[in-house]
Amino acid sequence: MTSLIGTHSGKFHCDEAFACFMLKQLPKFKEHAILRTRDASQLEKCDIVVDVGGVFDHSKQRYDHHQRGFTETMRTLEKLNFDTKLSSAGLVYAHYGKDVINQSIDAIDNGIAQYDGVPRYHSPGNLSARTGQFNAHWNEPENDADERFQKAMEFIGEEFVRSVKYLANVWWPAREIIEMAVEKRFENDASGRIILIENGGCPWKEHFFDIEAEKNIRDDNNRQPLPAAWRGLRDDDLSKESGIPGGVFVHISGFIGGNLTRDGALAMARKALELGAGDEENPAKKQKMES
Repeated sequence: MTSLIGTHSGKFHCDEAFACFMLKQLPKFKEHAILRTRDASQLEKCDIVVDVGGVFDHSKQRYDHHQRGFTETMRTLEKLNFDTKLSSAGLVYAHYGKDVINQSIDAIDNGIAQYDGVPRYHSPGNLSARTGQFNAHWNEPENDADERFQKAMEFIGEEFVRSVKYLANVWWPAREIIEMAVEKRFENDASGRIILIENGGCPWKEHFFDIEAEKNIRDDNNRQPLPAAWRGLRDDDLSKESGIPGGVFVHISGFIGGNLTRDGALAMARKALELGAGDEENPAKKQKMES
């Protein structure tokens, strides 16, 4: 007898397409066929059902969220501290997410293609909207609905794998770099208000704001725009105005500036602190110097 993952027929959405993709990454469900139906007797034959059936019961592998009285969140399921009511994809992720991520990372590390699917394309709208575009349009035949669902599942799966790869291999490794930069901030200036990130280009903002909150140092690192007198200047004009050789530019809004050298960038940052913003602009903007 064929093992089945059940979900609803008709127009599909990002929700159940993603849920099915995640399940298909796991050895337990890898060989399961996907049955799209609203027939209760057919769903009863499925090993696991998502986004249809009116039941959420992990012990029975039923993951619907449409029924009256459903209020589950990551927090109520004691998984994560988020209070957004879950979709079927969220329910599947809550119970199988760690295993799915492990499978994805293992495949990525070993150079294994996740699937032969449609290529990623750039289109306006969020992920849900783009997934929905795989449905038949009003003036197209609907006789290939299951094939369209498969393509949608592969599309959203590709997005997921790309995200996992980025977070695991790019975003998270930057955390240690930013932590070290924050720890060494007093080496750059006695005020502790200049953070030097030696590995230019690594993702830093989210890590910095998290670390800043964890260490309760927000008041020690108030951000300010670069001096008004420097804004909009480039090259020699900037070097002359600032008195610091190697000036490259300062943005007209004052939120970013550059210098040809590391020492020049630090000198600009120190002098900017000394001079202040020099206008009435919001001092909460993040000062960033690039070398």
